[in-house]
Amino acid sequence: MCNIVTTSPIVARELVRHFGTGDNIVKAVDGVDLEVHTGEIFGLLGPNGAGKSTIVRMLTTLLKPTSGTAHVAGFDVVKEADKVRRSIGVALQDAAIDPLMTGRELLNLQAVLYGLSKSAGRARGDELLERVGLTAAAERRVGTYSGGMRRRLDLALSLVHEPTVLFLDEPTTGLDPMSRLTLWEEVRRLNQAGTTVLLTTQYLEEADQLADRIAIVDHGRIVRAGVPRDLKAQVGSPTLFVNVDQSHVDGARSTLARFGELRPSAEGTLGVGLSRGAEDVAAVVRALDEAGIKVRHLELNEPSLDDVFAEATGHRLEGAQ
Repeated sequence: MCNIVTTSPIVARELVRHFGTGDNIVKAVDGVDLEVHTGEIFGLLGPNGAGKSTIVRMLTTLLKPTSGTAHVAGFDVVKEADKVRRSIGVALQDAAIDPLMTGRELLNLQAVLYGLSKSAGRARGDELLERVGLTAAAERRVGTYSGGMRRRLDLALSLVHEPTVLFLDEPTTGLDPMSRLTLWEEVRRLNQAGTTVLLTTQYLEEADQLADRIAIVDHGRIVRAGVPRDLKAQVGSPTLFVNVDQSHVDGARSTLARFGELRPSAEGTLGVGLSRGAEDVAAVVRALDEAGIKVRHLELNEPSLDDVFAEATGHRLEGAQ
């Protein structure tokens, strides 16, 4: 395979990672091509088990690829792993943080590990504590922090050495809505200051709100990639979701098929694409009523990233936890 020649901070070609041996091989990542441009926020979107975290672990040198190549910050992730690690910041979902140390102590330790002087490390720690809103909690043991505070501290730790590329693996999983919004704002500020960000998420809104471009990952493969707005536009018409009694599902499916293409939907709900959108809703309801089918609930949704995911994979992302 030829060497990768590019100025992009993250590039992967035919990246593969298998686990197990013989008949028990699991293809966690199965031939991923990826390029993240300088100064953008790039999102890997998909359910748990899709392969997102495995991709990140290979790009951050925590796992060696089974095959394929990847360069991060201009360095080969296998041959130049040390140089990659010095160039990036990483905040993993399952990062281990000593609960007995204070936030300030952990930041000072991180600064030492990256070779900062004692005074420079203290100054950098103070700056980052203020930046992520933890100055008042700096002397508290991390074991007393809330989930949102720990995530913000983990983000601060990943920024001690001022990396040009930042990896965030499921940065807001388990956070309350306010903590999630706070972290989103910090990611945006980092990006505006010039940091290239790759984040993984299973949240549609997060990918839509933060990412300049996304790649949808399913079963170890990238099944769609592009600007969220463009991907949604490619889906086309809105989707009408209809909920009926279980005994009427077959009849409702036949009726809805007269109005457009049936689309994947959550269990207990039927979905149909309506080319004229809201104009067709009254006709659909009338047809269902004439067929003796009582509608329990209906909802018309404009194309979303979940529709993009459904079109690409045949199943919905929402609820696939």
